[in-house]
Amino acid sequence: MKKFIETLKNCWKIEDLRQRLLITLLFTAIYRFGSFVVLPGINPGMLEKLQSQTSGGLMSLLDMFSGGAFSNASIFALGIMPYISASIVMQLLAIAVPYFQKMQREGESGRKKIQWYTRVLTVAILVFQAPSYLLNLKMQAANALATGISWTVFMIPATIILAAGSMFILWLGERITDKGVGNGISLIIMIGIIARLPQAFVQEVASRLQAISGGGLIMFIVEILILYAVVCASILLVQGTRKIPVQYAKRLVGNKQYGGARQYIPLKLFAANVMPIIFAQALMFIPLAIVRYQSENASSVVQQLMDNRSLLYNVVYVILVIAFTYFYTAITLNPTQMAEDMKRNNGFIPGVKPGKDTAEYIDTVMSRITLPGSLFIAFIAIMPALAGLLDVQQAFSQFFGGTSLLILVGVVIDTLQQVESHLLMRHYDGLLNSGHTRHGGVAAY
Repeated sequence: MKKFIETLKNCWKIEDLRQRLLITLLFTAIYRFGSFVVLPGINPGMLEKLQSQTSGGLMSLLDMFSGGAFSNASIFALGIMPYISASIVMQLLAIAVPYFQKMQREGESGRKKIQWYTRVLTVAILVFQAPSYLLNLKMQAANALATGISWTVFMIPATIILAAGSMFILWLGERITDKGVGNGISLIIMIGIIARLPQAFVQEVASRLQAISGGGLIMFIVEILILYAVVCASILLVQGTRKIPVQYAKRLVGNKQYGGARQYIPLKLFAANVMPIIFAQALMFIPLAIVRYQSENASSVVQQLMDNRSLLYNVVYVILVIAFTYFYTAITLNPTQMAEDMKRNNGFIPGVKPGKDTAEYIDTVMSRITLPGSLFIAFIAIMPALAGLLDVQQAFSQFFGGTSLLILVGVVIDTLQQVESHLLMRHYDGLLNSGHTRHGGVAAY
């Protein structure tokens, strides 16, 4: 505790870091304030049915990512997820479409063009999602609209407000990235998720205390231990590993030595990091768009796909996570390019011919180490559903794994690393006893 307090004092002494921290706090406070600003013309006291709808299933996950703004009928109800979806689409286009591939290779100018296209696509998604949200709001809280205003007239300005709210959140995130600490978009997602933690924790404690005669307190202690283990596993996943396992790689080394140390090819057990879960989760939200949030009128299959605790949902989710792990690893690590780089630098794998044979060998090693990595990621992804088998409350179970926990871990590690870099540059002690955080953590997005 003494070291932590001393670190906070050091952060306050550094003027640039102090300003960045204050700006980050200010912008996140603005985001949280906006989450409670209800759409004009809507009576917040008439939203009980909407809030009940978002208490379970995929709707609860969607509400968590918006920090509760979805169930509050807030101007920020659609959150930052439309931008995340647009970013994923643009990443896929940059892989499959030559025009965007060329743009990606143009450096800073190409990156700005891709960002512009991403924003345009975000607006297009918002134009579709905003009316869908309003139609659902009409079904769940038809009496919430002020008297004298028809829903037909209300839809047009409300769509504009919802779209503008999401774009304003994007602007806040970019300002945090430029002038604050950490990745702004990731921080906004994290703030929305963590805002639900106190309420979910209190509900879980109350639920277990009510069943104290049936071992509720013991079960709560077991939950906390499991949660701690999953957090540690998530940290391992986010940080990854810098060298491939010896049992698969054998002597996958170059012939050059630097200071007596052999140089390993930089393959990672979790090369795809959290991206497969983000990709898979984005696809799992599609049923919501298809049925326009109206699960009552959907088929039994669609209803199961909208229940993140159902067997069908989790089977499809696991398949998508594993598939995206292989896909994202393949586009991140190119065996042919790595083999060419080794040959160009006079590197080789003992017993393997340079060129095509080396590329095939690296591809085989990647496939072997990707399988356990993908299974581990899939296990973390479905942990909320497994927590449900222990009768954990829906809201609290979301913190046992899946996208939410990995985002929290990734953003915290990334932000701590940025704060520590400011401290170390000015010769202050870092945040840990070792003097530095372990590098390798990444932002959620």
